Amino acid sequence: MTVKFGVLVPQGWRLDLVSIKDPVEKYEQMTRFAKEAERLNYDSIWLYDHFHTVPTQELETNFECWISTAALARDTSTIRIGQMVTCNNYRNPALLAKMASTVDVLSHGRLDFGIGAGWYEDEYKAYGYPFADGPERLRQLDEALQIIHAMWQDDYATFEGKYYQVRGAINEPKGVQKPHIPIWIGGSGEKVTLKLVAKYGDACNISTGTEVASYRHKYDVLREHCEKLGRDYNSILKTAHVFITLLEPGQNPEEATAHQRKLRGGIGLDEYRTGTFVGAPQETTEFLKELEELGTEYFVVYFRNDLTRLDTIQMFAEEVMPQLRA
Repeated sequence: MTVKFGVLVPQGWRLDLVSIKDPVEKYEQMTRFAKEAERLNYDSIWLYDHFHTVPTQELETNFECWISTAALARDTSTIRIGQMVTCNNYRNPALLAKMASTVDVLSHGRLDFGIGAGWYEDEYKAYGYPFADGPERLRQLDEALQIIHAMWQDDYATFEGKYYQVRGAINEPKGVQKPHIPIWIGGSGEKVTLKLVAKYGDACNISTGTEVASYRHKYDVLREHCEKLGRDYNSILKTAHVFITLLEPGQNPEEATAHQRKLRGGIGLDEYRTGTFVGAPQETTEFLKELEELGTEYFVVYFRNDLTRLDTIQMFAEEVMPQLRA
């Protein structure tokens, strides 16, 4: 299988549009970025589902995920588009399934549906959502995934759970893709999240920083869940969400990462490297090849570079992607 590549578009969540003042122009930069990714033959573009910025909460533009998904789906024509990942608790799962079906149709079948249990407690509370503990949020996600499957497959979706109920819900159209829109479940939790992947997911999405061996371990755990549930491990797409500061050859890593490290409280380069790979194209290629050898089939990259420019995604597409696709 040929390795695939997705890229996160700048949408403001990671304070990646602050240098642009006009909110209209901020959105237009999202579109330019998405169209350039399409031209460069990235396989997909992705959006985060959050309301308050990170690593600090600022009065800055942060475009809503699903409205932006729909808009970018119409601004582009061939590239796939998804969420990294939808927070289950922010929308009723039956409504969310309906929204996704609509986007799949208006994109002509280009949607990847990313979903997870959610984690950003301050954001929950600010918007008035109850923030349950981790195990309960995962139980809610389990019920939501069953409802989403029913909404995409049954004429009249019915489900009676502890957290959600639907009673004869009609969802037409159900989307373009068959048997249904691909479901990407985000998270690396070994006891529950990866078990949910084995039960309901078409793809896992792992993010464990730059510790290569940890990816192998997570995939092994997923394999064990699949064996216990009778699921074909190879039917699940193994994807990794990776963070990269891509350097030009000869560029100083300290200088290139200074802005991002300052945002994180002035951390040192060594600490920064635990979560973000820092390197020139050839070094980046070698890092991603290690992850590929462990079983990663699809990389979804967030570049911690200046995303108001397009040169980073251009350099990655020209110098890194061909070496892994060969």
